[in-house]
Amino acid sequence: MYSFMGGGLFCAGVGNILLIVSTATDYWMQYRHSSSYMHQGLWRYCVPGKCIAHTDSIAYWDATRAFMILSLLACFIGIVIGIMAFIHYSSFDGFDKTFAAGILFFISCFFVLLAMAVYTGVTVNYYGKRYGNWRFSWSYIMGWVAVVLTFFSGIFFMCAYRMHECPRNSNSR
Repeated sequence: MYSFMGGGLFCAGVGNILLIVSTATDYWMQYRHSSSYMHQGLWRYCVPGKCIAHTDSIAYWDATRAFMILSLLACFIGIVIGIMAFIHYSSFDGFDKTFAAGILFFISCFFVLLAMAVYTGVTVNYYGKRYGNWRFSWSYIMGWVAVVLTFFSGIFFMCAYRMHECPRNSNSR
């Protein structure tokens, strides 16, 4: 049980760091414009020599930002509850902390998956049709890696929950 929770906490910790870096950095996409490379993130776009904040309220950026922030929050709260389960913190005995942490990691995975799907769909449809020389960059790739890590965090915590629950269920029969 503790190895599953430890693995889940490790994946969630790395996933949360990747979520923070992915959300905060400006390398979601790179493209060539007027013979120079430019890049953009969720918060600003950069031309050679300076970065400019996105002043437009474009729906897909807003949706991607919101889903990434919700994912960060769910993952962070899941880590806190997962640590409480790992160290057998006795407060909040009314609910199973292992199960709650696993559910929060799945919720985090769902939110980051939504963010990545919205960004991917709009970017491919818009830039794919208008520009020939563009690509997704490392901030975007970190977001997809965070999807996998938060998913496995949820799997690990659900396995720990099942291991913890199975002896109780078999003794009650």
